Order: sequence, then C-alpha cells, then structure tokens
Amino acid sequence: MTQLMQDIALTAGIGIGATAVMDAWLLLLKRLGVPTLNFAFIGRWVAHLLRGRLAHPAIAQAEPVRGELALGWLMHYATGIAFAGLLLASEGMAWAHSPTPLPALLIGMATVAIPLLVIQPAMGAGFVSLKTPTPLRNCFKSLVNHSVFGLGLYLAAVPLAWLGR
Repeated sequence: MTQLMQDIALTAGIGIGATAVMDAWLLLLKRLGVPTLNFAFIGRWVAHLLRGRLAHPAIAQAEPVRGELALGWLMHYATGIAFAGLLLASEGMAWAHSPTPLPALLIGMATVAIPLLVIQPAMGAGFVSLKTPTPLRNCFKSLVNHSVFGLGLYLAAVPLAWLGR
C-alpha cells in the first residue's frame, strides 16, 4: 500500500472512530431524555442542496426525501472523516503516529462553527440557533457535542497509532 493510501486509511479510521464516539455520546444524551439531532433532517437538507436549494424556513417542514436518514448518516460520517483530515492537515501526519489530546480537542471545538454558522441557518434554526426558543442552550450543547467529537479524534488515533507501530 502506498503512503498516500495509508494516510487516507488512517484519516478515515480516525474520523470514523471520532464520529462513533460522538454517536455514543448522543445516544447517552437521548437515553437521558435530552433531545438530539435527527439525522434524517441532515439527509433531507443535503438532498435538497443537491437539487439547488440551500436554505429552508424549517427543514422539518421541507418535503421528505427517499433515503434521507441513510444520507444523513452517510454525511455525518463523511463530515467526521473530513474533520479528521482538517486535524491532520493542521498538525501533520506525525500527530496521528503520536497523538496528543489538545490539538484534537481544539479542532473538535472549532468544528462547531459549521453547524452554528452554516447548517443551522440553512435548516431554518438561524445563525447560532437564534430562531430557536433556547439559542444559548443549543449553542452550548453543540459546543459540548463537538468537544466530545474532538476527544473522539484523540481516542480513535491512540489505538490506530499503536497498531501502526
């Protein structure tokens, strides 16, 4: 396997692992009665985006799309891989071979900008959730969720680094 293919596989492994950590967190929240994101809405938004529609007054009211839940989950994991790529682009592949928590946590926290500044406004929740009943609470939840993702970047990289030795 070429070095490029190894780097791509490592990036994908870290992104998938980190996303799985975030999903475990979201599952815990859901079991505790805390509302979490419906990934069907992500799929619906992406499907409408591919048809040329970026923004919706309320994505829940937008026309449902066949396969939206599967598409939402696919995009969720693809985004996790892309964010792992962002970490490795900023820290270098050497980080993946000897991971430390701080860069992963910082990247995880920085990724909250995407939902707060792009996805939520496009789905009708407004810039930083301002069109929701509890914008500060929603922003805090998003920051915590993305911090957990950042921790997941580190937790996924550690065993992969060990396996690569």
